[in-house]
Amino acid sequence: MRTAYRRMGLGVLGGSLLVTLLGCSADEPTESPEEAPAVESATKARERVQAYLDAVAAKDVAAGRSQFCAVMHPAFDAVATGPSGDFADHFEVSQAQINEVEPGPRGEEVSATVSVSSGAEALVRPLLFTVTRDGADWCIASETLGNTAPSTGTPEPTETP
Repeated sequence: MRTAYRRMGLGVLGGSLLVTLLGCSADEPTESPEEAPAVESATKARERVQAYLDAVAAKDVAAGRSQFCAVMHPAFDAVATGPSGDFADHFEVSQAQINEVEPGPRGEEVSATVSVSSGAEALVRPLLFTVTRDGADWCIASETLGNTAPSTGTPEPTETP
């Protein structure tokens, strides 16, 4: 139960110090040694995705690129500013939020929702990021259209307009 409160606190407040203060009373231990790596990886994944979402909203391509793993840079460069890319000139991001961080088979899976407009048309898009450790650092290994609902083990299909 404490873990759920920590995740909620992190999602609402975004700071690990506040999570510790809100998620535990003074007489409870904060986390066991087994929980520490999981908390760190979830925090690092959230930080990377939030930095990326901020870069998309600000149209800062270099800052967005720096959040991805080096092996992903050629793919990022090929599509990021293209007609359907996250940094396309005709897209305007009005809101972006992280919904959930969960461990996945290839790293931490971070679900987010992004509100995008292009001219008069506005869409809300669910995105799923996979964040992994690359050496001593963390980076985004993939971004896909995804389901932002709690994981049921089988991803639901998402249509692209």
